[in-house]
Amino acid sequence: MAQFVERFSLTGKKALVTGASKGIGIDICKVLADAGADIVAVARDRDGLASIKAEVEKFGRRCLTVEADMATVEGPQQAAKTALDAWGTIDILVNNAGIARVFPILEHSVEDWDLVMAVNLRAPFILAKALAPAMIAQKRGKIINISSQTSDVALIDHSAYTASKSGLNALGRCMTLEWSQHNIQINAVCPTVVLTPMGVQVWGKPEKGDPMKAKIPMGRFLDAQEVADTVLFLASDASNMITGSSIVLDGGYTSA
Repeated sequence: MAQFVERFSLTGKKALVTGASKGIGIDICKVLADAGADIVAVARDRDGLASIKAEVEKFGRRCLTVEADMATVEGPQQAAKTALDAWGTIDILVNNAGIARVFPILEHSVEDWDLVMAVNLRAPFILAKALAPAMIAQKRGKIINISSQTSDVALIDHSAYTASKSGLNALGRCMTLEWSQHNIQINAVCPTVVLTPMGVQVWGKPEKGDPMKAKIPMGRFLDAQEVADTVLFLASDASNMITGSSIVLDGGYTSA
């Protein structure tokens, strides 16, 4: 194996990915498995979990599936416990599960606000808190939070989503200060629109999507595999000196 390939290899590593049965999560699981990682796939969708398990196993890797709802306190707690009971430790945590509720602020319900915060911000906190002790004990770990360009540049009608992603980045910086001494790297990936089912729901219509694309110097939205490839870089030894960072995948949107 060429030396540069070895630096990106995840052979022998164990990765837990939330939101694993849909959208970006599918590509993240497949890319990490292709690089050699065993996968704990966490999602609510039983059929989707069965599908991603089959995809991961095509690469000759193990896949443990966990049905859990990230909107609850118990869901991420149980996902972490199941993973640790089965495999002892997790080397890579990818907090990918996320939801959006798109309303003007004056029409945004408290219930929807709380739901977005629970999935996008509280669940990553609970999972990282549960998995970090084993990472600390083995003196290595990677925590990768799937955030958004909205953490830096607000979008109209996205108040809860924007606040949750800004909070997620801030949480990652706090983890960096506390856990870097234990050789744990914590970073955020901040994509522009990715045409997952959630992305299509919000941005799929030309009258909504085209003005957004016009603000992106590269003139297009992201492919999910582009996000997954960035996760692979951050999960690998090639990025060991990168921590506390927010990597923006936006085609130049935030530079315009």
